[in-house]
Amino acid sequence: VWLADREQPLADTDVLVEAGKIKAVGANLSAGPGAEVIDARGKHLTPGLIDAHSHIAIDGNVNEPSHTITSEVRIGDVLNPADVSIYRQLAGGVTTAHLLHGSANAIGGQSQVIKLRWGSDAEGLKFAEATPTIKFALGENPKQSNWGNEFTSRYPQTRMGVEQIIEDAFTQARAYQARLKADPDGTRRDLRYDALVEILEGKRQVHTHSYRADEILAFARQSQRFGFQIAAFQHVLEGYKVARELAEVGAGASTFADWWSFKLEVYDAIPYNASMMAKRGVLTSINSDSPDLARRLNTEAAKAVRFGGLSESQALALVTINPATQLKVDALVGSIEAGKQADLVLWTARPLSTAARVEQTWIEGRKYFDQTEDAALQAKVDAARGELIAAALEAAGDGGPGGSGPRPGMGRPGVARLYDQVLGQRQWPVELAIRRGPYHNGEPVHICLGQH
Repeated sequence: VWLADREQPLADTDVLVEAGKIKAVGANLSAGPGAEVIDARGKHLTPGLIDAHSHIAIDGNVNEPSHTITSEVRIGDVLNPADVSIYRQLAGGVTTAHLLHGSANAIGGQSQVIKLRWGSDAEGLKFAEATPTIKFALGENPKQSNWGNEFTSRYPQTRMGVEQIIEDAFTQARAYQARLKADPDGTRRDLRYDALVEILEGKRQVHTHSYRADEILAFARQSQRFGFQIAAFQHVLEGYKVARELAEVGAGASTFADWWSFKLEVYDAIPYNASMMAKRGVLTSINSDSPDLARRLNTEAAKAVRFGGLSESQALALVTINPATQLKVDALVGSIEAGKQADLVLWTARPLSTAARVEQTWIEGRKYFDQTEDAALQAKVDAARGELIAAALEAAGDGGPGGSGPRPGMGRPGVARLYDQVLGQRQWPVELAIRRGPYHNGEPVHICLGQH
């Protein structure tokens, strides 16, 4: 059992879960009659992993790019509980994700923390106890320098403009806050400034897209002038240059494990970034910003062992208790402690190993992923796929060149129409397309109908 305050996991240790919470951690615990007992000898138990920067389960575009300030829009209004990424990430041990608005705006939309409760509705995904958050952005994205030549009219178009529009927004938010206090009934509500007032009053946490050290320092100074806390600089690929300053202002940092050189402003990114910030006292996490990398968040964190020499326990904290602290939910999740919600992952090996596989993932004492059950479900899907293919082949005749089966479409009018529309007669390339469908393994089917 991996505990946040120990360098090595505890062997021969039980975890007792009751009513969705961890009741006790220790040796030879008694579960009582009727309890479900899981024999996990030889395996490893960790807290559920937490992805501090995600864009899964969002219906449509994650950006509202029309204005530079869009603090009134909310990711929580457009959650998509049917996104299969939720299930896939459960299979990678992720139980909590921070769904951020995009980085098209200096001040973007309100983000949403979710639990990966696969099978629930949109409201059921929401981590109700989490402190509200919002996305800010610095650098190339909000000034539209990488949007294309036609995007040259929206203010700001420079880095100094990004800083000043944030300054102006908070100046106006302060004035709006004063009007609300003086005359709450007579002041016209402004949803855009309501969100900024929540920031000024400590009710909403700021997470800001960032790369360059100069802009990181500039925004840190702004936060001090207006008296609000930065929960985390996101990406923060030059954070290692200003780690001391980040620690001094109490700003967290949520970074990639090893992304660099994907655009000009990340030219100085290095894989040692996370470990250097952590060693300087910055509350650091590793995030995915990707539905694919989130499925391997454990090995993304493990890279900090290779690049910077963090211990396994310290690296695991980058995707458990540290992001929980950044999201202000560390009293509820992020570690295996009595009283916390039972978000747990059972691994086949040490969790940072490339050999480790998730056997089970639990959220608040309910199992949402099981490797054995998943294998059975995949077998059912394969069987159903086989039935559909057999039905399609039957409808298309015996298939293959020289086949002698009946005219395609005897039982499937749609197949016959496809034959008639394309050639009006039976030819092998068209049969191939019908068998494989319009896509095969995600790639379009390309066939030649000429006399080659």
